[in-house]
Amino acid sequence: MVTTDPIADLLTRIRNGLTARHKAVIVPRSKMKLEIVKILKSEGFIEGYIDQADAERPSVKVFLKYSDGKEGVIQGLKRVSTPGRRFYVGKDELPKVRNGLGVAIITTPRGVLTDKAARSAGVGGEVLCYVW
Repeated sequence: MVTTDPIADLLTRIRNGLTARHKAVIVPRSKMKLEIVKILKSEGFIEGYIDQADAERPSVKVFLKYSDGKEGVIQGLKRVSTPGRRFYVGKDELPKVRNGLGVAIITTPRGVLTDKAARSAGVGGEVLCYVW
């Protein structure tokens, strides 16, 4: 299945996996998705991931994280910039998600960064999604 918005597909698969209480979800691999998953891991939203780049169909296996074995650590995922409506911000307009409790994932000239990292690097870019 070819999706028109692969990042929204990644977020939806994670959201559905958490709702269904799956241990892991498998998403088709791309460099952008891999960078987003790395940020989710470094921010503590997922347990980990396995990059299956050498498989017949390259994919990323994302291990979901639950608090007390019941509720998912990720409370919400929101796609901000879409293929039909891009959303760019300057370095002075970087968003704060849930008063700093969440993370905005932004693609910048220095790579895919969180809002905090982009703020300290002094760069703006395209806001991909919010995670809280």
